[in-house]
Amino acid sequence: MTAPVSTLSDRLLAGDPRALARAISLVENETPEGAALIGRIYAKTGHAYLIGVTGPPGAGKSTLVDRMVALLRAQGRTVGVLCVDPTSPYSGGAILGDRVRMQSHAGDAGVFIRSMATRGHLGGLAGTTAEAALVLDAAGYDVIIIETVGVGQDEVDIVRTADVSLVVMVPGTGDEVQALKAGIMEIADIFVVNKADREGADRTAASIEAMLALEMWDEAEWKPPVMRTEATANRGTAELLDMIEQFRAYSGERVGARRRARAEWRLREILSRRFMQHLERDVLAPGEFDRTLDRIAGREIDPYGAAAALMAKTSALDHVGIAVEDSTAMRELISRLFGLATGEPEEVGLHRLRFVDTGGTSLELIEPVNAEAPIAKFLARKGAGLHHICLRVENIERAMADLRAKGVEFIDAEPRQGAHGSRIAFIHPSSACGLLVEIKQPAGAPVDSAPVRRSPGEGGPH
Repeated sequence: MTAPVSTLSDRLLAGDPRALARAISLVENETPEGAALIGRIYAKTGHAYLIGVTGPPGAGKSTLVDRMVALLRAQGRTVGVLCVDPTSPYSGGAILGDRVRMQSHAGDAGVFIRSMATRGHLGGLAGTTAEAALVLDAAGYDVIIIETVGVGQDEVDIVRTADVSLVVMVPGTGDEVQALKAGIMEIADIFVVNKADREGADRTAASIEAMLALEMWDEAEWKPPVMRTEATANRGTAELLDMIEQFRAYSGERVGARRRARAEWRLREILSRRFMQHLERDVLAPGEFDRTLDRIAGREIDPYGAAAALMAKTSALDHVGIAVEDSTAMRELISRLFGLATGEPEEVGLHRLRFVDTGGTSLELIEPVNAEAPIAKFLARKGAGLHHICLRVENIERAMADLRAKGVEFIDAEPRQGAHGSRIAFIHPSSACGLLVEIKQPAGAPVDSAPVRRSPGEGGPH
């Protein structure tokens, strides 16, 4: 039986290696338990120093990492290693080449090595490498080394994950300048020419330094140094670690900004992935996404139009309107009981509106300004409670025309002004099974028709 997340997190924070292995598996498989685990441990993270090691295949990254681990352990520091390997075409798991090269640390309790499969994720890392690093951080490891799969010119996610990025180059690969094009130059905090005993090492180092000389560096700005190592002979590794410490001291005050940028990138990535999962799983009908792709390929619809249509499907329910006698008292009740924030009141026509932020669909509290307001009459007949639902549309004129063509009757002949600069129209309850339904075009959306006509005193809830 799988241990509860609370028990697993407690064991992880206590440094239990079995709990650590299980926790990484949960986040790597993107399970709900993995997300819950990150929520429980996140406040305990932020202490480990993350070293990213990237570079082309065959540069000797794994051997270099192995030597770095040995030196760090000699300094008394615990080390976690995440080796990102290509995905097996058969099992879908990681091809354990990197881990095989680090067997000398297998019996060391102060070292934890984990291979992760890319699973098709581009950028040199697995999609959940950042979460796995958080798990190692929570488990108390002092240093976490992340070795990427062999990268090309644009696979540079490591800079968004590590506190310091090492780009490992190797002589004898041909055009060194070609290897340094595009993103690779921008991500390096330290360049490492490994296998420096080979012919061409001086030329490789000179090529890197020549590329760096083309940049304009401020005196206070860190200029990436070019280090030389022979990992197999363990030469230059100690000097490399010293340089990492120099960079750590240099970036001490700046590490917060780097980690904030890293948090922004990760949040955007998670939101993008979650949005697509929600869209395909909960919003679209089976096969609808593929049919949309076919329409784009057939030039029936453009990609931007298709994206707008899909976005409209995900956020169709804008708010639920609630008729209340006193919106101020209701606001205070909602805040006290549920801790939800309520916006400032806005008067639209004969009504005072307040919107309650629920983190999703809003609640609209509708209070009459005087006895002539439609909501006042509604309250007299039915009392406080559900008044209407509001569906968001991209273009209100087009939506009204489409609905009228299907026999839908509207209370409003034309769109009218709503709160926050929106434009609204109400469907007659006779066309909506007795329910009052509002459609709303948010402020800033394109307008097709002439200016909105509005009758004196008109201004029901929006």
